[in-house]
Amino acid sequence: VQLQASGGGLVQAGGSLRLSCAASGRTFSSYAMGWFRQAPGKEREFVAAISWSGGSTYYADSVKGRFTISRDNAKNTVYLQMNSLKPEDTAVYYCAADSFPWPPPTTGWDDYWGQGTQVTVSS
Repeated sequence: VQLQASGGGLVQAGGSLRLSCAASGRTFSSYAMGWFRQAPGKEREFVAAISWSGGSTYYADSVKGRFTISRDNAKNTVYLQMNSLKPEDTAVYYCAADSFPWPPPTTGWDDYWGQGTQVTVSS
């Protein structure tokens, strides 16, 4: 599986962005998908994950209620809708795929990673 993240950009605080992660490969629907982010000088952190079917999701406390993860297996794409953005959401956002059973851990995703897309939220 190859992953290609897109949709990042510059937005004012309170604004919204939708990230997309397009996957190649016939087994996309077999994987749990996740979004992670890494701010300058900080470690990469978990943001959200969605089960292979899309029926289960979970979020980091810092984004719960503001971000929504979804997937369209027919399009081999996972999305991250980000609303009410804050300056502290500024980071490079990465999508990842792994074959963990649900619920997956928030660390140790090793199978596949996308290249990252920059999100900058201005105050």
